[in-house]
Amino acid sequence: MISFENDYSAGAHPKILQRLMETNMEPLPGYGVDHYCENAGRKIQEACGCPGAQVYFLTGGTQTNAVIISSILKSYEGVIAAETGHVNTHEAGAIEYTGHKVLALPEHQGKLDAGEIRTYLKDFYEDESYEHEVFPGMVYLSWPTEYGTLYSRKELEDIAVVCHEYEIPLFLDGARLGYGLMSPEADMKLPDIAEICDVFYIGGTKVGALCGEAVVFPRGNAPKHFMTMVKQHGAMLAKGRLLGVQFDALFTDNLYLNISRNAIQMAERLKALLHEKGLTFYLESPTNQQFVILENETYKRLREHVALSFWSKYDEAHTVVRFATSWSTTEEDMEELEKLL
Repeated sequence: MISFENDYSAGAHPKILQRLMETNMEPLPGYGVDHYCENAGRKIQEACGCPGAQVYFLTGGTQTNAVIISSILKSYEGVIAAETGHVNTHEAGAIEYTGHKVLALPEHQGKLDAGEIRTYLKDFYEDESYEHEVFPGMVYLSWPTEYGTLYSRKELEDIAVVCHEYEIPLFLDGARLGYGLMSPEADMKLPDIAEICDVFYIGGTKVGALCGEAVVFPRGNAPKHFMTMVKQHGAMLAKGRLLGVQFDALFTDNLYLNISRNAIQMAERLKALLHEKGLTFYLESPTNQQFVILENETYKRLREHVALSFWSKYDEAHTVVRFATSWSTTEEDMEELEKLL
């Protein structure tokens, strides 16, 4: 069976496993204070163009979102997100579990609109009873979005302007950041994201690592005692080396971007193949996730040989399915898919 189900089905890039093996017997301090975590943090600072950035390593995306949001928000605040945002749909209420409401706004191919955010905030503060409501305390977005779409630099800057006007932070979920950076439609690089956002993270789980996300506070603006809150949320590894070694490898010799490029190249081939086979796109994205509408019988037949991701029911006879490429997608995978289609 070949897999286009998601971008984290494979374990880890061989170079990462090699480094884990090479460093396996080295005795190191725990909790992320080893020299591999330090080296990885320094390399990420350099890649972001932020020598004063604070970098923290957490284990997974949901933990990272929950820790960042709950550590920044006050007890009476919620987080603005798109209706399709990961924190609002696929995290089992993790944000609400920390005591903070997700304030969902309409999405436009997965993206928030700066004008609609401004209107929401304006209407909130013009309500004479606003002190009885959940305060909007942060804007959350992902890049790429859940639909693989990308904010342009201008779109991101426009949202940041609104956030600054209302003195709330802008948080960018970068679970698939590498795939966004390598998209031919991207007009931002890592330093641009660091310049515009108040906090973001560099996804490893979906981009070659066994596990792990690198949280970046680009202006040294982490909440006080952030690591204590990481531990309070059960998101701190005693063997923090596991994350440090991996991100040290990912940010050596441009490995992170090089393996991300493979996913985009395979996605371009995938799009061409899906068009060639006459399939109808539900949404054609510029990154590694492609959404097509399949007849239910075709979907059932394909699933016998291809791991795919159910996205939504389209109508009684059709299903929206996601095909995802990744750092580990091979030419052989594409050739086999072509035969099956």
